[in-house]
Amino acid sequence: MAPQAVVTPSAPPAVPAQPPPTDFQRFIATSVGALLPVFGQSLFAAPPSTFAPLSDLAPTADYVVGPGDELRVRAWGQVDIDVSAVVTREGTITIPRVGVVPVAGIRYQDLNATTRAAVGRLYKNFDLAVSLGRLRSIQVFVVGQAVRPGLYTISSLSTLLNGLFASGGPAPTGSMRQIELRRAGSLVGQLDLYDLLLKGDKSKDLRLQSGDVIFIPPRGPVAAISGGVKTPAIFELASADTRISELIAYAGGTTTTADTQSIQLERLDQKLGRVVQELPWAPLALATPLRDGDVVLLRTISQRFENAVTLRGNVAFPIRTEWKKGLTVSGLIPDRRILIPEGYWARIGGLTSEGPRQSGTRASDGLRPDGTRASDGLRPDGTRASSRDMSGRLAVDVENLLDEVNWDYAVIERLDRARLEPQVIPFNLRKAVVDRDPASDLPLEPGDVVTVFSQKDVLSPAEKRFQIVRIEGEVNTPGIYQVRPGETLRQLVARAGGLSKNAYLFGAEFSRESVRKDQQARLDEVGRRAEAALERSSTERLARATSEDATAARSQMETQRAAIARLRALRASGRIVLGLQPDASKVEDLPDLVLEDSDRFFVPYTFSSVGVYGAVYAQSSLIYRPGNRLGDYLAMAGGPTSSADSGSTYVLRADGSVFARRHVGLFGSFDGKVLAPNDAIVVPEDYNPTNWVRELKDWSQIFFNFGLGVAALKVLVP
Repeated sequence: MAPQAVVTPSAPPAVPAQPPPTDFQRFIATSVGALLPVFGQSLFAAPPSTFAPLSDLAPTADYVVGPGDELRVRAWGQVDIDVSAVVTREGTITIPRVGVVPVAGIRYQDLNATTRAAVGRLYKNFDLAVSLGRLRSIQVFVVGQAVRPGLYTISSLSTLLNGLFASGGPAPTGSMRQIELRRAGSLVGQLDLYDLLLKGDKSKDLRLQSGDVIFIPPRGPVAAISGGVKTPAIFELASADTRISELIAYAGGTTTTADTQSIQLERLDQKLGRVVQELPWAPLALATPLRDGDVVLLRTISQRFENAVTLRGNVAFPIRTEWKKGLTVSGLIPDRRILIPEGYWARIGGLTSEGPRQSGTRASDGLRPDGTRASDGLRPDGTRASSRDMSGRLAVDVENLLDEVNWDYAVIERLDRARLEPQVIPFNLRKAVVDRDPASDLPLEPGDVVTVFSQKDVLSPAEKRFQIVRIEGEVNTPGIYQVRPGETLRQLVARAGGLSKNAYLFGAEFSRESVRKDQQARLDEVGRRAEAALERSSTERLARATSEDATAARSQMETQRAAIARLRALRASGRIVLGLQPDASKVEDLPDLVLEDSDRFFVPYTFSSVGVYGAVYAQSSLIYRPGNRLGDYLAMAGGPTSSADSGSTYVLRADGSVFARRHVGLFGSFDGKVLAPNDAIVVPEDYNPTNWVRELKDWSQIFFNFGLGVAALKVLVP
């Protein structure tokens, strides 16, 4: 008969739900602030099939053969025997040419000798081997405080532990320390699961026999321990004289952070209710006997440093140093190089640039987020970056060389021990560290934390900020410049050597990061409103449309959705229109615009073309001719197509401004407008007027309001 697993499901059984918390668990949760587990209960949380099957296990030497076991007998020599026989109820097997052989009750280690003796009565000069095949099953009872009490059919190789696993183990109300094995009405063994759980000792795990009874009695007295121990839990006490020291040992001992100065013992008193005792950490206290329902709490050491001060923030590395009487801020920062973050040296010390530092990466190891190393000059796709790409990243690095220290403001965080209130004490870092001014070089106390900020953390006045501006293109000395307090665009361009002879000042681009963020937020809002308006309009149109018109309506809506998708894909540039005249050519023509950090000014080479885009017969860039008017260029492009919305034609000027036909008065001349190099004429398609178009107003306003240039035309106007 085949050895059987405790559970033999066709699919892996689900992990049984955890039993609900006991009254004692809920009771002590109010004291320790957490629901403590019952020690050992998790051992039986996995499904029983995890712990059986036993079919692949070799029988031990003391295994007793019984009815239902299969024996394989092989003999060779004077006699040839090859037979598999199942032990009968009478305890025998039948071997051909030998007869009936009694085997029940024989230990596995003696089976070979017993069978040899039976065959040897008839034959001489032979060799023989006997092995066990399929093993019998046995039936055992699991009763008492088990999770699933009942009758279980299990393998004859099973032990007391296998029987417990089959039944789900002791219930929360059952004992783990006094589990009994009864056979034929007598107690044959007792198992304490704590021996297995705490010591790995399963010497009391006896072999089961058919008809055995596993009895789980009610749980004995319990005590809980929490705080600075390795295994906070509820433990069952083995006896009435279990000591606090033994409970700590059950919990794996104290943690590294345990405060071994005192022990808090909570106890249930029948007269007084719950009482608390503070016991010193001493042999006498550790030897205190525990009672049923006791709760032991071990505090942990406070994270506060009693004799140290800390420096953190915009520094090379945080410092924690021993406090000594007379220590001041300048003593904590004896070398000003401590205030330069380590990433600064890593960036300027590299032979190549890694570009702007990304969140979560270390400048010191030179790794990009995709795993490539900056020093190898490879792009994320594995191709080698061009020298132009590398120099572009180097320029970004120059802009991010140093998160400038805020020398005017730093703070000391301190706990007022008298009132137990936190204090924030500001001071001037420069006066404290550089000038050693006693009014700012404050004395430090144990536990103080000094925090240094960068100018990005706490924004300083403009005249004190470290500000960088990029000037590129047709200037005599393009580059990255640190801006002086109150310096204007005109002054900085003059400082950079002025304009080159090929500069096209009217087409210059001035962009600002703060403006870009505002433009992008408004552009995103326009896109959201356009989508909402289109959906409203679509619902109304489809509700009114006939079945024949529905297909055409859906096609038109898809076209409109595509236009809005192109709008949502656009990114604002932050460009500010400088209001220059087309013939501007001198530094003096630039406005006195006060510069901000991260501003960018680009002066292009003189252009020689005018673009014509949209619903015209020949979209192209036409040669610029001085004095030519808008109508002249439209005519050269073949004029508007039959699908053009001529009334919405507009000009995207080289300086970023927009000039539209609908903005011209009754007596104005739109077609007679003289254009400048790099101007672009746009003739939109004639979309059916709907609510979503009215939400957008017109494309010319999109280009003007969000600083979009000619490059956006191919995205927005197909």
